[in-house]
Amino acid sequence: MAFKQFLWLLLFGGQWAITSSQLQNQSEFKSAGLSSNLTFVKMAAKTVECDLVMNHTSADRCNFVKNTPDCDMEDGFINYLRIVFCLLPPDLTPFTITLCSIWLLFLFMILGLTASKFFCPNLSAISSSLHLTHNVAGVTFLALGNGAPDIFSAMAAFSHPHTAGLAVGALFGAGIFVTTVVAGSVSLFKPFAVASRPFLRDVIFYMVAVFWTFLMLYRGTTTLGETLGYLSLYALYVLTVIISAYIYKRQRNSENTSNQNGPHIPEFPSSDSSDDDLPDLTGGNIQQEYESEYRPLLPYSEPTSRILLNSLNPVDSRKWRRKSWRWRVLKVLKTPLEMLLLLCVPVVDPDKEDRNWRRPLNCLQLMIAPVVCVLAFQSGQYGSYMIQEQFPLWLLILLLGFFLAAIVFCTTTNDHPPKYHALFALLGFVVSAVVISAAASEVVSLLHMLGVVLSLSNTVLGLTLLAWGNSIGDCFSDITIAQQGYPRMAISACFGGIIFNMLIGVGLGCLVQMVKTDSDVQFESEGLLTWILAGSLGLSLVLSFIIVPLSQFHLGRTYGIFLLVFYAIFLTIALFTEFGTIHT
Repeated sequence: MAFKQFLWLLLFGGQWAITSSQLQNQSEFKSAGLSSNLTFVKMAAKTVECDLVMNHTSADRCNFVKNTPDCDMEDGFINYLRIVFCLLPPDLTPFTITLCSIWLLFLFMILGLTASKFFCPNLSAISSSLHLTHNVAGVTFLALGNGAPDIFSAMAAFSHPHTAGLAVGALFGAGIFVTTVVAGSVSLFKPFAVASRPFLRDVIFYMVAVFWTFLMLYRGTTTLGETLGYLSLYALYVLTVIISAYIYKRQRNSENTSNQNGPHIPEFPSSDSSDDDLPDLTGGNIQQEYESEYRPLLPYSEPTSRILLNSLNPVDSRKWRRKSWRWRVLKVLKTPLEMLLLLCVPVVDPDKEDRNWRRPLNCLQLMIAPVVCVLAFQSGQYGSYMIQEQFPLWLLILLLGFFLAAIVFCTTTNDHPPKYHALFALLGFVVSAVVISAAASEVVSLLHMLGVVLSLSNTVLGLTLLAWGNSIGDCFSDITIAQQGYPRMAISACFGGIIFNMLIGVGLGCLVQMVKTDSDVQFESEGLLTWILAGSLGLSLVLSFIIVPLSQFHLGRTYGIFLLVFYAIFLTIALFTEFGTIHT
């Protein structure tokens, strides 16, 4: 409900802001009597920011957008600014914002669905093929799978200095949302004693990451050495997790050995127990969810065409009958998108007997998946590329895929997967990553347009819409895990995931931008709002670092209410700062 109310507030506020700015700008331009064409030439020469478009009259905004380089949407398939100011009349701007908000929700659905149904299972299959331990897989591949939308959104936002604030706002906003709202909800629904050492480890590393990011924002720039050190901090975190787990298991083994020679005393979980003792629900949930939704309804003796049709059906009739009507409505909305993704993204499941081998579908994916990568990579920049200005690149890729699919189809059977079937997991990983990256770039471009039209900063859009959209799924999943009796796993996911998102999102985003531009990355701070965001996140971590040990590492309902109230106060202060009520 809160998300819907915010959207309505966004739409009505946008209509009011547009109307008021039109009246104000008309009076200003009439009194000034300036020539719009001359103004645009001068502005273009001075590299004017695109945010100034709302300072012009409705008739001049299209020329401003066309003649201002800063308004060129390099990332994303659609130039939303030209749609709003050039294609559609000004009277329909509120309606356009409504449609864009619906499109934004659909993009978030693409991000979540691709990450959960295709990206994560393939990462799990890759980690199984590499024989990685649960600790290493959890802090690398699983963290990447859970944080894929945040990571790719941050990398897309860092492509331009003006939208870098969107990435910082989203990562900081998601961090404070997860550490207050999600952690508070888990404590509220299921009070428990948190594992002391993993909790302190995660909070300390996250505080260091937040402080380091704060320094980069304060300086307004970062160098290659700082970026590599930033990424090395996550490598140190992974190493600490592995060493801690190794030491803890050695202690447990020695205790078990000594207990075998003495009287048996039943063990009870303590606050010092590690999060490695918890059952691995995350991978199991992914597998069970995938098996329940993509279970073959007919045996493999069926014709190849029937196997293909059943493989493309994402609806399980048994699950459909026992689910609520809300789930059915959402499933109907997601089914077309799932079918399209099934056509181009292969999924390997090493826990199934046939490893999810679908011969006709997998051969079809060999043809479609590479073409999707070419068309979607870097927002379609290579989609129209011509080899020697005569032969399209996508057609060459399609022919190569057809040749490879024909070989696989003729050398395999429907019943048994080939020995190289694990390579399909790598293909699925690449395709799903490209799809997530394309959707994330579109989200960033769309939010940038909303910020320009509604006169909202990128930081406030990042800490609200982008942070909520990327974190709402984690919120529900962590609460569900806690209600199932595993609150420690839920709280570990809260901190472990955001550490990965912060360090890899900022570090990798800066590194990619440095490689592209061969220069240092510049940050444009949003002023007081950025410092409120960073300070609030740091304060919440410091308070948790003090309060939780004082409460014997017991997270109760009082602590949960405190975190929720803290987030409400932070959000109120941030919005008041954005609208000028609080200022320096």
